[in-house]
Amino acid sequence: MSNEPLRLTVLGCATPYPSVDNPCSGYLVSHGDTRIWVDAGSGTLGPLQRHVRLDELDAIWISHMHADHSADLLTAYYGVLFADIRLAAPIPLYGPEGIADRLAGFLTNGPARSPIESAFAITELHDGHAASVGSLRLTSRAVAHGMPAFAVRIEAAGTSLVYSGDTAPCPSLTELAEECDVLLCEAESAQPSVESEQVHHTPEDTGDTARAARAGRLLVTHVGRFLTPERAVARASARFDGPVEYAAPGATFSIG
Repeated sequence: MSNEPLRLTVLGCATPYPSVDNPCSGYLVSHGDTRIWVDAGSGTLGPLQRHVRLDELDAIWISHMHADHSADLLTAYYGVLFADIRLAAPIPLYGPEGIADRLAGFLTNGPARSPIESAFAITELHDGHAASVGSLRLTSRAVAHGMPAFAVRIEAAGTSLVYSGDTAPCPSLTELAEECDVLLCEAESAQPSVESEQVHHTPEDTGDTARAARAGRLLVTHVGRFLTPERAVARASARFDGPVEYAAPGATFSIG
């Protein structure tokens, strides 16, 4: 397994709602037999099943609780408890503090709280949280999104992928991404925001973060609707000298 590459499959990257051919944010990260669903944005459960069944997942990791990153946890809940899936054990779910109660608030329709914990074995993230899932090592850092939000560094066999989640440029993301092989970084904002209100990267910010972290390769994702992917890549490339690509829905990238 040590010679196998780390793989990133883009399930979707639209924001803030799905387009006809692009679900919201969601990725499948795999290495050997280990598979993690990273963010479960609206519409990503469908394409996830092209690659893995819900009962074959080793874990789910959620950056924050905005619907375009987490809404398909609700349909996954019904899938694993009330359909054709038979879990041997609840799926490990890593997410921000309070994620269980947030899900239960949506799913409970009577006096009894929906059995969230029967579907998901929940671990709440904190800054610096570390976990091993199969052959993968996950390190999470709190980032600047105006709400509890995290980025993650995923490592296997000497290779590394860092995913920004949603965030303004911040030291914790740059530190997490230091000398990573691939940085998967959002580029939501077409124009810079007022500093006190900034909660996303512009494409220029994305390039700056990749350069400051000395990343080997930059994948631009979560491109806002006032940008084209091509323009976002071009603007990020003006700030980062390494390879820059768009994380197109359906694409799979090998790392290492």
